[in-house]
Amino acid sequence: MVRSKQKGPVIQRRDQVDGSTTDQRLLDSRGPTDWVHTDPWRVLRIQAEFVEGFGALAELGPAIAVFGSARTPPEHPTYALAQQLGGELARAGFAVITGGGPGAMEAANRGASEAGGLSVGLGIELPWESGLNGWADIGVNFRYFFARKTMFVKYSQGFAVLPGGFGTLDELFEALTLVQTQKVTRFPIVLIGTEYWAGLLTWLRDVALADGKIGQADLEMLQLTDDVDEAVRVMVEAREAR
Repeated sequence: MVRSKQKGPVIQRRDQVDGSTTDQRLLDSRGPTDWVHTDPWRVLRIQAEFVEGFGALAELGPAIAVFGSARTPPEHPTYALAQQLGGELARAGFAVITGGGPGAMEAANRGASEAGGLSVGLGIELPWESGLNGWADIGVNFRYFFARKTMFVKYSQGFAVLPGGFGTLDELFEALTLVQTQKVTRFPIVLIGTEYWAGLLTWLRDVALADGKIGQADLEMLQLTDDVDEAVRVMVEAREAR
């Protein structure tokens, strides 16, 4: 007979059968502590991040995610643009959700907060950032990027994307992919900064589209502007269309 053991939903057989019980390891305080770094324990941490995020944002109301570079200094024109955007979104009745960091994120949170709106920061554990900026009225810190990304998509009705680097591009293309594959209901994605984003759009049109890697409808998911009022109007019109 094959040696086996039922361990919750898991079946162990042959040489995979361990010699102790889960309760025994839980209650026995002796031994190594590396169990806190194993994958099953991480599952509980991941679950906790979703529970905390859903609990903090469940009653948020209409919200727009604003993405942009953490490296944008306060004296840069993009900082003022992000601050203006946050304020106008707040005055239009939207909460503003950012990644909670410095730079353009801080500016958008600041604009929303100073305009009397709800300013939200969803932070991520990074080696070079030290917590949420001071303009986030509600802040949630995450260990895992994918849990944080879920909160952006679940609680935002649109994405406004300011000039940024890899992190900004990551969020932008994830949103595009989710809309393209109908994993989420279509929502507006506005790129703010024609000079900054023109090269990317040219490449998408002249290379990716021309080579058949995307369709014309995919390219039309992106709207480009330098005008904050236009970007906010796109979000308002989408909200009313709902």
